[in-house]
Amino acid sequence: MLNKNDLSKLNWLKTNKMMPTIIQDYQSNMVLMHGYMNQEAFLKTQKEGIVTFYSRTKNRLWTKGEESGNFLKVIEISTDCDYDTLLILVSINGHTCHLNKKSCFFSKKYYSMFLFELEKILHERKNIYKKNSYTQKLYQLGTKYIAQKVGEEAVETILAAMQDDKKELINEVSDLIYHLMVLLQNQNINLNMIINNLKKRHA
Repeated sequence: MLNKNDLSKLNWLKTNKMMPTIIQDYQSNMVLMHGYMNQEAFLKTQKEGIVTFYSRTKNRLWTKGEESGNFLKVIEISTDCDYDTLLILVSINGHTCHLNKKSCFFSKKYYSMFLFELEKILHERKNIYKKNSYTQKLYQLGTKYIAQKVGEEAVETILAAMQDDKKELINEVSDLIYHLMVLLQNQNINLNMIINNLKKRHA
């Protein structure tokens, strides 16, 4: 949330009391939507931790998800350098767009997002039955077997690199990452935990 110093710098006059607000997925960095907040909507968002806009068509405050249930949980609020635009990182619950899409924008080049989509699928496979699911079979066989598969894929990745076979290396790395992510899910570890650890090491 914004601190008192940043709050005092918000330039509501410049934006005619309607602050452009960009909503972004805190995990994948995908831009989800764009809306406007007046001061009342902003303070409600800041206080409750759920994104609320001012709807210019409905002429009232509008909490995103109030009808669909797809609320946007605030992770972080920041501004641009001129303090006339808000950027809100959120955790999403379901789709953001009214067209049942994750984002209101149509870019297909959020490559890193797929890993988080894959992580979500792997998490669901732990609890939701799907016939002939290889992932569920891995979970059923347990940690020892999954770890063994990670080891096998790591060796095959090394061999592909040693043979300078780029196509095979891509295939083996894909297998390695998949099995490694299954292992992480099996141990209740998510990608954000790994990313945070890497950030601490970098610092």
